[in-house]
Amino acid sequence: MDFETFLEIFPLKNIIIYLVVINIVGFLAMFIDKEKAKRGAWRIPEKTLFLLTILGGGIGTITGMYLFRHKTKKLKFTVGLPVILITEVVLIVYWITR
Repeated sequence: MDFETFLEIFPLKNIIIYLVVINIVGFLAMFIDKEKAKRGAWRIPEKTLFLLTILGGGIGTITGMYLFRHKTKKLKFTVGLPVILITEVVLIVYWITR
């Protein structure tokens, strides 16, 4: 599927709304998990935090990670989340420009 066909199926406005929502959800997930960690309560699984990033919430999860100082000592988060985000951006740019 080329980019023009994709935009016919998913209008740019809807894509932007989705990205804003998924990034807010990722940001809030980091906040909620940090608060639960402080209280020793049930935590959001790490797989869920990575899934939110993979689904397009990389900016939100990374911002939340550093703003709330949550998971910043875990290499798989400090390297993994940015790698996912950069990979997604590179793939999208490649797809659009090919």
